[in-house]
Amino acid sequence: MLLSNTPELPGYTIIQTVDLVTGNMVQSKHIGRDIMASLKSIIGGEVVGYTEMLVEAREQAMARMISQAEDKGANAIVNIRFTTSAIDTGMSELLAYGTAVIVEKI
Repeated sequence: MLLSNTPELPGYTIIQTVDLVTGNMVQSKHIGRDIMASLKSIIGGEVVGYTEMLVEAREQAMARMISQAEDKGANAIVNIRFTTSAIDTGMSELLAYGTAVIVEKI
């Protein structure tokens, strides 16, 4: 599966647009990560636990988006974007979306 955050892939031509594809992950906070985040807010610096949590959520959302594109017969996804939103206290969603396409090498 070819992936791009641009509308086209260098060296390939889009021969068919398949559909919009999405993948999401709703992640809740973990008490251990909250404790470390509270400490970091006092002394400053990266909150590694939250960074790891977001990396995992992004990877899971991407995997779900790719799976959806494969199920629809696409071999590439272009215009990939990410967005986040708060669902509830202590929960957020990470959404990956893009346009599933069929490409061929030029």
